Amino acid sequence: MVAVITTGALRGIESYLVRVEADVSNGLPCIDMVGSLGKEVREAKERVRVALKNSEITLPPMRITINLSPADLPKEGTGFDLPIAIALLAALGYLPLERTEDVVIVGELGLAGEVKGVRGILPMAIEAKKKGIKKCIVPKSNASECAVIQGIEVIGVESLEQTLLYLQSDELTQREMIRPTVVDVESLFRRTKQIWEEDYAEMGGQESIKRAMQIAAAGFHNILMIGPPGAGKTMAAKRLPGILPPLTPVESMEVSKIYSVAGLLGEEEIMVTKRPFLSPHHTVTQQALAGGGRIPQPGIISLSHKGILFLDEIVHFPSYILELLRQPIEDKKIHIMRSKGSCMFPADFMLVASMNPCPCGYYPDVNRCRCTPEKVRRYVERLSGPIIDRIDICVEAPKIKYQELNGGQSGSSSAMLREGVERARDMQEKRYRGRDVLFNGQLGPKEIEQFIVLNKTEEKYMEEIFHRMNLSSRSYHKVLKVARTIADLEGAEMIRREHLTEAVCYRGLEDKYREL
Repeated sequence: MVAVITTGALRGIESYLVRVEADVSNGLPCIDMVGSLGKEVREAKERVRVALKNSEITLPPMRITINLSPADLPKEGTGFDLPIAIALLAALGYLPLERTEDVVIVGELGLAGEVKGVRGILPMAIEAKKKGIKKCIVPKSNASECAVIQGIEVIGVESLEQTLLYLQSDELTQREMIRPTVVDVESLFRRTKQIWEEDYAEMGGQESIKRAMQIAAAGFHNILMIGPPGAGKTMAAKRLPGILPPLTPVESMEVSKIYSVAGLLGEEEIMVTKRPFLSPHHTVTQQALAGGGRIPQPGIISLSHKGILFLDEIVHFPSYILELLRQPIEDKKIHIMRSKGSCMFPADFMLVASMNPCPCGYYPDVNRCRCTPEKVRRYVERLSGPIIDRIDICVEAPKIKYQELNGGQSGSSSAMLREGVERARDMQEKRYRGRDVLFNGQLGPKEIEQFIVLNKTEEKYMEEIFHRMNLSSRSYHKVLKVARTIADLEGAEMIRREHLTEAVCYRGLEDKYREL
């Protein structure tokens, strides 16, 4: 008799359903497993055998065959242990086959029979719902994460024995034995307070940086800060999440899927409700940044999806690391190619970077800077032209004055800046309703042509700027997108010349140091 259990497998951040087929027949006692299995899956038969023994279930001396279908797709991970054990018990007649119909079972087994949590429960639950599955049996530690998906019954189990007893029972007894896990997603968002300890009010002065940060937050624009040590560049970056618009439910689900696959969700955080902020060290490896590995995992740029990737002192990152960012910044996704196939990970992040203007950090202060013009130029040229071209806003962070530091001039607070960001966000939401665009920074060439229309005076002005600054088409579009965000911050329907002028001022600042 063949018993079939449905489970889930991962491919990138997506999931597909797998049929675990178990057959018990006469022959030489053994357990054969087939179906394009990874190392962890091949080891499952030993975990299952010992877990059954320690759950006081003795396997008969028969030939056991386990097939994971579709056989041509690779199976990785430890989440197949529990479904293999249940399929085997069903084939041995320990439970009626109809009790396992329309149910997805996932979980890793310990040698004592305990059920352990696994990665990627969230995308598996999403796929199960798409296929019309009504119930998921998952590790108790993953139950809340799985229950985020509404319209599917989630049963959290702690052991193999408990799972077997549950499946052997009738529906009434099942409900008395284990109550389905329920999560109110709306209340989860209401309880999540977008409060950050860091506030821009703590930064004395530096209103130009705060203004640039507000524009970047309102339009989700990439930004680079150039200034001497101690000017507040890192402070400004760390306070940026506090003025960003909160994640929408759709964005939250996208980010949560990535964190679920990476194994970063748990009982304490069952869903990502705040925009991520990641700041890797300059010694980060290519694989850690981009993702990959034998079993492809999302990297730092994917974990920054819908959030901020902060590169402090960006010029100290190796050039091959920085060049990795070119395609993800442009395409908002990254493809990981392996011999067994390819995976696509989302990578729609806001790049925030900082750097000193020269090796000693004090250019153009002639009293402190001892760098030659050639040293300054070589230092700045560590950032390639294509990377600079993908940065929307470049702002100078001047040295803080004594009056700003001790004069009680805190200037704009995070609350004040966030008020303008929310106003601009509302305008963008109305403008792009029904489209896959949430911010001005996400506009492509077709959307720019449709939504950013200039009057004749402004159009003539931009033509002069285009030729005078020798802009590329990408740079020209970035000026328009930044100008659109500046206009949104002021509540203006049309882009005026002063908006374009401010946007132009954020382009070409790095040339001040390149052209020495």
